[in-house]
Amino acid sequence: MPEACGHTREPVGQDAPQSLRILFVHERFGAMGGAEANVRHTAASLKQRGHTVGLMHGQPTGHDEAEWERIFPERFPMVSRHAAVCVKTALDTFEPDAVYVHKLSDLQVLRALLGHNVPLVRMVHDHDLYCMRGYKYDYFTRKICRRAASPFCLIPCGAFIARDSKGPLPFRWVSYAAKKKEINLNKEFNKLVVATEYMKEELVRNGFEPGRIEIHAPVPPAVEGEQQANFSERNRIVYAGQIIRGKGVDVLLEALAQVQTPFECFILGDGNHRSYCEDLSRRLGLGARVRFTGFVPQEKLRHYFREATVMVVSSVWPEPFGAVGLEGMRWGLPVVAFDAGGIREWLTDGDNGFLAPWMDSTQMAARVDQLLRDKSLARKMGERGRLTVTRDFGFSQYISDLEQMFVRLVMDLKQEACS
Repeated sequence: MPEACGHTREPVGQDAPQSLRILFVHERFGAMGGAEANVRHTAASLKQRGHTVGLMHGQPTGHDEAEWERIFPERFPMVSRHAAVCVKTALDTFEPDAVYVHKLSDLQVLRALLGHNVPLVRMVHDHDLYCMRGYKYDYFTRKICRRAASPFCLIPCGAFIARDSKGPLPFRWVSYAAKKKEINLNKEFNKLVVATEYMKEELVRNGFEPGRIEIHAPVPPAVEGEQQANFSERNRIVYAGQIIRGKGVDVLLEALAQVQTPFECFILGDGNHRSYCEDLSRRLGLGARVRFTGFVPQEKLRHYFREATVMVVSSVWPEPFGAVGLEGMRWGLPVVAFDAGGIREWLTDGDNGFLAPWMDSTQMAARVDQLLRDKSLARKMGERGRLTVTRDFGFSQYISDLEQMFVRLVMDLKQEACS
């Protein structure tokens, strides 16, 4: 057995009666973006409910790895060239009742998983599964794509060429044939989990069976302690997320340059578009009002939310869900966002925030300005947002729904095997 496919086991307590053993599979190990936050919170909560969780994982991120080690006492590294051995090692050692796959495009690992008689569930976090670019919009115009994966991805989209910051060349080739194989392999999964109706429609557009798709919105859990923004006179605007082109931080900066009310804005996060955005901020004369903090751990976000007046979600790609906006709502903050993807399924224009037309920096600026000037309106919208989260997006209910889905799946497949 290759050393890279070894097994790390740490002491665990006895399983709760009738508990499930769920093996998570994810391409990274540690904190980074929304997908990693969902893996961490979901696994920790299932574990608290008496289930046993393990993790088959790819490369480390360098963030919060100690916390991941605590949550996942049993860990199995993934190596593509030894996929069959790695998968067999994980399944034979951990003996899962079900496998919960998150972000994973490795065809060898997918084939190896499908080669074993174990229930498979896929959480579709974003567009990587069916989009060669991964973000469902034109690279040059940013116009949102509403097509299924097809030869259109090659011409005129040109998605067979992608940027590559790690290789010897500034670009890499993307295989359309491999993407179609990945789609077809995922169609064999027993269940697919998405966050919004919008994402379900995208899967159905790509030929997935509607009956295999379940909607479970991955809302982050509330942190302990008081969660109430104080709408201070500092007029703080908060953005939290990766700084990549699809997140539209550059468009947000263009909007901020049009805001008339004095403010300070914190850009919480990191990514390959950060240098460009920092330079743009300086060129727009925002250097004294906009601060780029870099990566901020989940538990420290509260320090920024507490002093805030407005949460902005500037994504210009079709956001699959945009859970970070709900984090702001939990603090009683109104949210201003571009109308892209699934955001409108939790953000109601004029009720718990504002939906600005896609890429319209002038409208975003006007709405942010309005909330900074009218704190009473901001508080009212924030309270409605808090109600939205409490009523429609409770984390405990989310975990219960997932738990029931796994139990149903395992029981149904056992009954099929016995019949």
